[in-house]
Amino acid sequence: MMGVDGRLRAMVALSQAMAAAPTARESWRAAAQGACAALAGGFAALSVWERDLGRLKVLVNAGDRAEGEAEFPEDESYPVHQFPEIAEFLHERWAGGGGPNAWVETAAGSADAGPRAPAAGPPGYCHQRVAALRRRGRGCCVVAPIVLHGRAWGELYVARPLGAPLFDADDADFATVIASVVAAGLAQTERLEEVRRLAFTDPLTGLANRRAVDARLDEAIGSYRNDGAVVSLVVCDLNGLKQVNDTLGHALGDRLLERFASLLSVCGARLPGALSARLGGDEFCLLAVGPSADEVIAVAAELCARAGELELGEGVACGIASTGDPIGEVTSGRRLFRLADAAQYRAKAVRAAGPVVAGRDGTVIRLADTQPPPARDRRRFRDAPPSP
Repeated sequence: MMGVDGRLRAMVALSQAMAAAPTARESWRAAAQGACAALAGGFAALSVWERDLGRLKVLVNAGDRAEGEAEFPEDESYPVHQFPEIAEFLHERWAGGGGPNAWVETAAGSADAGPRAPAAGPPGYCHQRVAALRRRGRGCCVVAPIVLHGRAWGELYVARPLGAPLFDADDADFATVIASVVAAGLAQTERLEEVRRLAFTDPLTGLANRRAVDARLDEAIGSYRNDGAVVSLVVCDLNGLKQVNDTLGHALGDRLLERFASLLSVCGARLPGALSARLGGDEFCLLAVGPSADEVIAVAAELCARAGELELGEGVACGIASTGDPIGEVTSGRRLFRLADAAQYRAKAVRAAGPVVAGRDGTVIRLADTQPPPARDRRRFRDAPPSP
């Protein structure tokens, strides 16, 4: 179907598309679309073998999708025992010194792609893939295992419609090469995703870090100004960390930080889409967009109560600022942060057992609108002017 030059161009296009993909999803789409074009297919899918769940999970469907096939399916997966090649055939090949070669299935029920293909069964052979081809009106498919870091990662699947020329052994060889290019692209995507994750993650607790909060808060304030979404910020200061570090050692201090981070994550999960973060040192925050101020206050109250029950530390000082309360004009994330921080400072000063809420404590707004004392001005907001 496609000459050597055409195949080479298709491979270059696939590699470039995966390299330029800004997200993992876009990388998956580029892989499936590029493989589909290179093999002159009508449909392609990329699946990952989730070993812990024993299933092949479809990440993306590209091309002419049949009814019920979403581009990025949420729950399309298949028990791996129904498709044992990924788990059994590949290992048998590797044990014998062979490689992870692709093979062909046809709606007629034969697996005919030369000696590399799994042996066809007896007359009437009907693999799950064959049944799927028939059910979806496709005539044949080529299945190419994807190997990443020396392990079977998943598979690339390309199909042609009924009536189109069947894939042959040459196509299977080419699909094997395509799968290796896709694997290289996926490895790059994984590295980039890991870099992004580390850039926005606190290494000790696994929560988001300050950089992630800044980015999310900018988006949140934009939503508030554009459509009135309620944005709430909870700022927490973990009490007693220094004493734990000084008397019991930093290992137990780290344990306290990790334990509180877990509590914050668990409590924050009650607010859909909330971001739990460690700002640094003993300071944490929870950013919620959508839930009402009362809902956020209830979660913060539970957090305070549970933090007070920890075996280490002395509970938490917690302040809240929400656009759902009367806190005046909020034009930037800096304003919300200053209000929440002032509320937290107030909670620490009065040794409050629960959260102090900026819009419900007149002292807080006055405190936020005055220059904080130098001892409290530890945090530098990105858009804050320098202190005099």
